[in-house]
Amino acid sequence: MKYSEAFLNAAADLCEAGRFIDGKGWVPATSGNFSVRLPDGTIAITVSGKHKGRLQIEDIMLIDADANPLDGKKPSAETLLHTSLYKRFPAVNCVLHPHTMHSVLVSRIFKSEIVLENYELLKAFRGIGTHEARLVIPVFANDQDIPRLAVEAERYLDRHRDCYGYVIAGHGVYTWGESIDETLRHLEALDYLFDCELRLHGANRS
Repeated sequence: MKYSEAFLNAAADLCEAGRFIDGKGWVPATSGNFSVRLPDGTIAITVSGKHKGRLQIEDIMLIDADANPLDGKKPSAETLLHTSLYKRFPAVNCVLHPHTMHSVLVSRIFKSEIVLENYELLKAFRGIGTHEARLVIPVFANDQDIPRLAVEAERYLDRHRDCYGYVIAGHGVYTWGESIDETLRHLEALDYLFDCELRLHGANRS
């Protein structure tokens, strides 16, 4: 298959993001999945089973808006969670899902939601201009039935349009943004804020 220039540029950006995220220790083994929406509505997404810190262009595949492969490669089992976010948020062009230690640990303490408020770093999120803000990150139970998990996330987002991410308990975090750079910023901010909450609750003394 001959890929478009937009796809190749997005694939290169995802490979670079993977190296950065791996450098933080957020994608051990072959965990995580990343995607970018292209101008024509198709989606560049990491293939299944590849180490995200060593991604090559051939480790990125093309799918349509309904998660159907367009190039014969095998997508992540969680691809539907990406496409559901793109369908819901027309302005979103990137979704990142690493398995950060802090997101896994914080889900052991907070069973339904993580409330982040009065942190200066909340200003890292689009639309928040003051530390006097309150951001709620929902926690969903892990589920190997991805369509069922996607429905649960969609039901929550129906009621909370100002959400910037969610945590799957014992699994990892999903966050999104209008670009890779913005989504990476959201990811860094969430990881820092989750660490703050863990320390406040005595769960992280490093």
